[in-house]
Amino acid sequence: MKMNEIDDFDLKILRLLQANGRLTNQELSDLVGLSASQCSRRRISLEQSGLILGYHARIAPQAMGREVLAMIEVRLTSHRTGHREQFHALVTGLEAIIDAYKTTGDADYTLKVAVDNLDSLNQLMELITADDCVAHIKTAVVLERLKENSEVTKRP
Repeated sequence: MKMNEIDDFDLKILRLLQANGRLTNQELSDLVGLSASQCSRRRISLEQSGLILGYHARIAPQAMGREVLAMIEVRLTSHRTGHREQFHALVTGLEAIIDAYKTTGDADYTLKVAVDNLDSLNQLMELITADDCVAHIKTAVVLERLKENSEVTKRP
């Protein structure tokens, strides 16, 4: 299933599940206007096609003792396959990295990280820069989360 193959019912299911991944098929059917079995078939189809990537609980980093959130931009020494693979292995092996994105612009990658404190952030930065595939990093500490996953985290 591709994006151009989904209809309004699929879009509504996706939006509802994005807001609350715990909805049952019966609850979805009540909200969408289809039977529970139709919602179930559509959900399975959306999962199998890769449009639903998974279900998870969003946990505040502080709940895991991680008080510092930061964004790290990384520029590699080269774009050779070996360097990319080496960096990908580094990223997947570090628990502090919550999200990693390959990007355009000055940085090759942007990492979202959560660590216990500034000392832990410094150690993580040293670990990343010690890898010979990394040419440069630029780090920004997050002072306040305003919006994540389309959800406003702070109310005015």
